[in-house]
Amino acid sequence: MKKTFKLNIENKHPDRLLEAIKHEIRKYIKREKRKNLPEGVDFWDLKCKFAKNDETPKEVDFNDITDCINEAAKEKCDSFYMEILSTEGIKKIEEVEITEESDENSNSSEDETEVSLEKE
Repeated sequence: MKKTFKLNIENKHPDRLLEAIKHEIRKYIKREKRKNLPEGVDFWDLKCKFAKNDETPKEVDFNDITDCINEAAKEKCDSFYMEILSTEGIKKIEEVEITEESDENSNSSEDETEVSLEKE
């Protein structure tokens, strides 16, 4: 989705217009996430860009989309540009090292369990 949204339309209340824009963006995101994943892909990663009025678009985090829209509305911008592109995302698996302290803690909890069973 690459679209310029107008925030000032005659005969429309600005709050209702803002909610309609957010609804349209949420609907697009849901539609993109429903698409079938190709083999070897874990999820759809959404790349987002945002710009107020005639500024150059800057990358924003997916979670900050509504914050950017609200900020543009508070600043009474005439329009804003929103670009949302879905890309293939692959989860990164991090290896976790087990330290000796972790082993000692897990052994002590097992000992406590054995002690509590003996008392009963």
